[in-house]
Amino acid sequence: MSGIQHRRLLPAYPVLAALIMVSQLLHAQVASAASASYSRTQEPAVTQSNLPATPPTSTDAKRPLSAEESGDLLMAYKRYQAAIAAYKNGPHDSADVWNKMGIAYQMMYNFDEAARCYQASLKINPNSAHVLNNMGTISVSLKDYKSAEKYYRRALKLDPQSAVVLKNLGTDLLARHKYKEGGKIYAAALAMDPQIFETQSNPRMEDPTSVQSRGAMNFYMARTCVRAGMNDRAIEYLRMALNDGFTNPKKIVADSEFAGLRGLPAFEQLLAEQRNP
Repeated sequence: MSGIQHRRLLPAYPVLAALIMVSQLLHAQVASAASASYSRTQEPAVTQSNLPATPPTSTDAKRPLSAEESGDLLMAYKRYQAAIAAYKNGPHDSADVWNKMGIAYQMMYNFDEAARCYQASLKINPNSAHVLNNMGTISVSLKDYKSAEKYYRRALKLDPQSAVVLKNLGTDLLARHKYKEGGKIYAAALAMDPQIFETQSNPRMEDPTSVQSRGAMNFYMARTCVRAGMNDRAIEYLRMALNDGFTNPKKIVADSEFAGLRGLPAFEQLLAEQRNP
């Protein structure tokens, strides 16, 4: 999605483009919240400069938008409160509508209401990996990491190939100092989707983890990237781990995982910067 050029999409079909973008946003899931340490802010799914001042009211001149479609369109414009009002007029027996409403609440940091909506969605469809994943992100935001792990593992039973859920589970484990296990989960997520840690187009919540936990996440991501042959990315994560105080140059040099980085100009420069701040 980060490669999508908004200037190509929006001028010709503003409503259709907005609906497409919000569809991608909703299916990408708020789940990326749990790993916000890799990018503190994200580019919006639709930039305000490319949108008309007031969203159009219909994709078809002969038919007004349904309540759910209106909510989706408002979500694309990041008008979360208005989207919630629209979703409330939608079908109350729709698991998707409750999930979308929960996402809107979560985007406004109203975690209690978000959790209530997700639970309502699960009551209708208890086998939704997306919603279980979203409940996991709520638990992380509330620092209830054990509950988050339960939700993520339930989601993985339903969707074992979800790199997003694997990433979130790995982050949860690292936040609880289960570094070896979390590192393995990160490696599995990266193997499944090499771009999983580089998404730049979906809104994500503020990082709920401590500085120490972020440092650990970055350090183990560096290890994961080295194993995958992504040396440039590994060095970037090592820099963040150093900045967060999780490790130091001596430990990095002594770690056999990073032996392949020795002699690379960027790696040697990183170590030199730490020796001579």
